[in-house]
Amino acid sequence: MADWTNKLFFGDNLDVLRRHIPDESVDLVYLDPPFNSKADYNMLFKEVDGTPSASQFRSFTDFWHWDETSARTYHELVTGGDAPPALVDLLQGFERFLGHNDMFAYLVMMAPRLVELRRVLKPMGSIYLHCDPTASHYLKLILDSIFGVKNYRNEINWVRSQPKSHTTVNFPKCKDVIYRYSRGEVVIFNKVYRQQDPAYVAKFYRFVDEKGRRYQLGDLTNPNKKRPNLTYEFLGVTRVWRWTRERMEKAYKDGLIVQSEPGTVPRYKRYLDEMPGLPVTDVWNDIEHLHGSNTEFLGYPTQKPQALLERILLASSNEGDVVLDPFCGCGTTIAAAQALDRRWIGIDITYLAINLIKSRLADHFGDEAAYEVHGEPRDWNSARELAQRTDMPRKEFELWALSLVHARPLGDPEKKGGGDRGIDGVLFFRDGKTEKSLETKKIVVQVKSDLNPKVTYARDLRGVMEREKAEIGALILLHRAGERSEIHREAAGAGFYHSDLMQRDYPRIQVLQVDALLEGRERLEYPSVGRLDLLRHAGKIEKSGGQLKLE
Repeated sequence: MADWTNKLFFGDNLDVLRRHIPDESVDLVYLDPPFNSKADYNMLFKEVDGTPSASQFRSFTDFWHWDETSARTYHELVTGGDAPPALVDLLQGFERFLGHNDMFAYLVMMAPRLVELRRVLKPMGSIYLHCDPTASHYLKLILDSIFGVKNYRNEINWVRSQPKSHTTVNFPKCKDVIYRYSRGEVVIFNKVYRQQDPAYVAKFYRFVDEKGRRYQLGDLTNPNKKRPNLTYEFLGVTRVWRWTRERMEKAYKDGLIVQSEPGTVPRYKRYLDEMPGLPVTDVWNDIEHLHGSNTEFLGYPTQKPQALLERILLASSNEGDVVLDPFCGCGTTIAAAQALDRRWIGIDITYLAINLIKSRLADHFGDEAAYEVHGEPRDWNSARELAQRTDMPRKEFELWALSLVHARPLGDPEKKGGGDRGIDGVLFFRDGKTEKSLETKKIVVQVKSDLNPKVTYARDLRGVMEREKAEIGALILLHRAGERSEIHREAAGAGFYHSDLMQRDYPRIQVLQVDALLEGRERLEYPSVGRLDLLRHAGKIEKSGGQLKLE
């Protein structure tokens, strides 16, 4: 696969898996599927004075509801003949036990995706499914039915936070569950280690040699007493030894064997700097969860620490292997794979996530990260197809269109009819009479995909600008409005914003066409003193001995 190019897909992962990912082509799968998250996407952005506090854009609208789509998926699973019989029996049992509720919808939507993920795994590949206790017990049964009980490898408990004292009737929750399964009985696995605990080192590595190397003394006797070939006298002591006489004598000559006084049992020097560390168990309590003070934190609601994905990739893949994340979110798996010289495939159904990953790769790796983006509109026809798609939220077209002018999304998709208060996006710039008197200025953006754009859009935008005290307004249209249309005349009537610093006028309302933005014939115009980049950013990633380091 010398001609391999990393791939980032914008779309439904089930469709992408079926259409674009071949059988047995992936070495490692990590997935962290959302369930009932409802967190605030505003955390993704740096706040600026003047941001409308009432406007929010939610990360997930909890699309795991029992509806026509989930009912159709369930029918196809139990009648199509492609699903493993054990999975069909299990889902039918879940239906009787759970009924047609949100949990059952979630399990029904996860089942075919896990079937596809097994299909794309290579025979020695592994899958890590990250979840919380809300649905972990159900998901394990589904994994058993698809991968087989014999291919269950681990239930990893990630202790992600210190217990909180908020609960009064339950023990505080502080862990996530990560299930590890393999495709077959022979699997890629590289033993990983964690650093020695300083208290452990101080207690057990008590000795220091003349070169300053710390060591402990280990037992040289053999626990198997029925080894006549290893029974002999050494330094005046007869025992059943672990090593042959030749090896013992060489170690003694090299200064690695210590006898405290004549007649005592010799012991072996175990140097601390030769130990790889403590073997990592299935309880991971040494990786801190992310919070606002972490330099790598991007504000993504379900973002996982880089070290967590690093450990998984180092354990279950090798350099050059293909790593797949079908719910790639803000791209932690992708960033870890890129830094550890793995090839990667990422899939996400939200364009905000795709845009964030592209920004993250640029921040971390600059021009070193080469990849293709699939499913992202490249021309007007594909933009129209995105606007008309029914397999993803209507908001995704708006998010993509806002990215054409680098605007931050606003509004709440759970509110129908005006929940966004007439604003789809916003961006800020700095302007003033001099460079020493710069102030933050606001631009509000609306996106419309109607076949026949209405003149009222420009009028309404003018009112929104006055209410929000915005200097400039942008109206992005999918379908073309003629240059002499009523919309353009209404926009022209709003006049100009004058920049003393730039000595230039800018239209207060700018009507922008999607096709012209894509082709570079139009752009949002405002003073170029500096657009305020609202996305949070992490530092550049450096590698050191196979480990990730964020600057």
